[in-house]
Amino acid sequence: MYEILIDHIREALGQHARAIDTRQVQSLVDGLHASDVAFVLDELTLPEAERVFAILDDGRAAEALVHVAAATRRHLLQTLPTLRAATLLHRLPMDEAAAVVADAPSDGARLLALLPVTAAIDVEQLLEHPTGTAGRLMTTKFVGVPLGLTVARAWDYVRAVATSVETVNVIYVLDAARGPAGVCSIRDLLVADAQQPIDAVMRRDVISVPADADQQDVARIIGRYDLPAVPVVDANGRMLGIVTIDDVLDVLTDEFNEDIAGLVGSDAAEMDRRSPAQIARLRLPWLLGTMAIELCAGAIIARFDALLRQVILLASFMPVISAVSGNVGLQAAAIVVRGLDTGHVSVQKWGEALRREVLTALSIALVAGSVLAAIAIFWSRRWPFGVVVGASMTCAVVAASVMGTLIPMLSKRLGFDPAATAGPFETAFQDVVGFTVFLWMATALARWLA
Repeated sequence: MYEILIDHIREALGQHARAIDTRQVQSLVDGLHASDVAFVLDELTLPEAERVFAILDDGRAAEALVHVAAATRRHLLQTLPTLRAATLLHRLPMDEAAAVVADAPSDGARLLALLPVTAAIDVEQLLEHPTGTAGRLMTTKFVGVPLGLTVARAWDYVRAVATSVETVNVIYVLDAARGPAGVCSIRDLLVADAQQPIDAVMRRDVISVPADADQQDVARIIGRYDLPAVPVVDANGRMLGIVTIDDVLDVLTDEFNEDIAGLVGSDAAEMDRRSPAQIARLRLPWLLGTMAIELCAGAIIARFDALLRQVILLASFMPVISAVSGNVGLQAAAIVVRGLDTGHVSVQKWGEALRREVLTALSIALVAGSVLAAIAIFWSRRWPFGVVVGASMTCAVVAASVMGTLIPMLSKRLGFDPAATAGPFETAFQDVVGFTVFLWMATALARWLA
């Protein structure tokens, strides 16, 4: 679908290099959601995206500006006329406006100057919090009413501020120090008597997060307790703002994309901000380290050259042992990397994670080793050959599982990206261990294998 659409847009731009047929391009993007428009803009070249963006209506352009990739956004902000940039920023919620300003550090002061004074102050306050924290993610536009207010008065307040807050689905009841004393929903207000004090309607078990809480921790809290939003408080318990579930979904999507990019040796931020040569320099050290370890495996194989010439069938099983154990190690590494990301695996409790994975891998190793041993016996017509192959498979799988568990946690502890280091090093180490065990046992039993 998108490929055809993008081809049509490029065709329209190509036919009107100097004067775009506005109606034709608009008809192509008409009806698309803003996130779909952003996807199309990212697929176009920067000059093409600039020309298409220029004819979008302000509402769709503002939303698309939030969803496009960082490189596209920076280009669009740099080329936007000042008046239109001000219009688009003014349309965005403050947390999204802060994200846009933060993504253009060299142009941030100019963008802030385009906002109304109150909006600029709000955005600057958000930018004071570190990137990736609840304070940067929150919005200060929420419904907060004081203790003692009646339900009827609370309804009047909700109606008055409905158009200026992030969400009206959650109403926070604030104490004298403006801390979250309680929370209620629109449904709670609907079923309550209008003259009841809101204190009698609200739920007092308010779950909040500090402003410096990591955004991934905020996402986990919202998911664990099924919250539509979570209050953000300062060191004194004063409520600063809220993080809504739609912001959390954006965080989870970004983290997922970064993890996927990390599996190939770099994260999404590096992919976007750096040139291909710079990205290659980030990934090469790990791959060269893997090459060095694999050369050790090659040296081990070379030392058993005479044995391999004598029993050529041994070479047929080496790729099988390497592939199966490698996949088990990659599974273990992926589980640990995901667990580190979600908080289910802790570097401090590495022993528990290792114990569980080794027990799991041992079960897998025994089954895989037995199956391969049976195949080896049937193929060679010699049971010692099956013992060698089965034992080697078992040792290689367990070694790969241990490496796949420990390497990501060690990388995390040392400050490296676990996703970038786990795969290459795990594969290399399990090759060394698997081939060593395989060829050593084959040597010990050589006279029964020939």
